[in-house]
Amino acid sequence: MGLKNYIVLTTSVVRYNLKIIFAGKFFWFLLAAFGFFAFFMFQQVWNRSEINEGSIYNLLLFPCLLLIFYPVVFGIQNDEDNRILEIIFGIPNYRYKVWGVRMLMIYVANYFILVLFAYVARILLYPVNVFEMAAQLIFPMLFFGNLAFMFSTITKSGNGTAVIMIIIGLLFFIFMNANRQMSYSYWNVFLNPFSIPNDIHPLIWQNTILKSRLFLIIGSIVWLMAGFLNLQKRERFV
Repeated sequence: MGLKNYIVLTTSVVRYNLKIIFAGKFFWFLLAAFGFFAFFMFQQVWNRSEINEGSIYNLLLFPCLLLIFYPVVFGIQNDEDNRILEIIFGIPNYRYKVWGVRMLMIYVANYFILVLFAYVARILLYPVNVFEMAAQLIFPMLFFGNLAFMFSTITKSGNGTAVIMIIIGLLFFIFMNANRQMSYSYWNVFLNPFSIPNDIHPLIWQNTILKSRLFLIIGSIVWLMAGFLNLQKRERFV
């Protein structure tokens, strides 16, 4: 394949995936994410709760996961409903050229949306570093986004994947917050890197954050590779 044909193919894939990401119900999920964020900010101010970087991170965590929900969970189902899945499977190395590019675009787009949300919080609530805040939120977004992608390749149903992810999210939340020690463990996928415990040495806390981020990255890679391997079973989708 020549360079010109490769550029044309890449441009077509990017254009198509932009339509997939920003079409359909994504706009409503974006509005819902901002609505929840605005409600949480109002509640924080109304209750006169302490506002710091840790509280801003908690405010953004749920909208962060909501942003990744639709484009990942319903991606394969939308391809199947629009009868595009057969065409995608006709592209050589489609898993990387189509879904690799799509996942990258989703995370990049959501990163800048989180930067915008963090900037709103910076103006209205507390002066946070918006880029660092968004970067830290990307780790749980990658973990749950790639996990949802893996389940979507198994169920091929957006609604089925949504139910599974809601149950898993609730189980993670309940288990990780069952006791205080577990909530500050690096195994906690919801670990807040900006909420520093008073009884933990700063160096130990930094090491915990590093291990937590490594755990989330490794988990994200495993889920993504498992999803790509599932897509290799073409007969299950076409």
